Amino acid sequence: MKLYGLKNCDTSRRAFKALKAAGHEVELVDVRKDMISPEELERLYLVFGQDLLNRRSTTWRKLSEEERKEGAVALMIKHPTLMKRPVILEEGGLLTLGWGKDEQKHWGVKDA
Repeated sequence: MKLYGLKNCDTSRRAFKALKAAGHEVELVDVRKDMISPEELERLYLVFGQDLLNRRSTTWRKLSEEERKEGAVALMIKHPTLMKRPVILEEGGLLTLGWGKDEQKHWGVKDA
């Protein structure tokens, strides 16, 4: 299982620890440091659409109106912190976005 997130992101860290504690073998892919390929970002965008772009982030608020007009995938390539996190990918292709109660329940995590 891969968890796409940020090493410094509290939510990504909570999800990583909870998944490990629930017995999952998890690899943290830091989207800023390890990078995520444009092809993988495109695939994730096809699955999640605009939900993948975090418009509540500090990075988004700092973008100019002109920059915001670029395509979502292009923006996330330039600014990886714009990707909503965590994205969890299980072998076999199953994906979830975020770390809410539904995602926790789906992955068999209690009280994360």
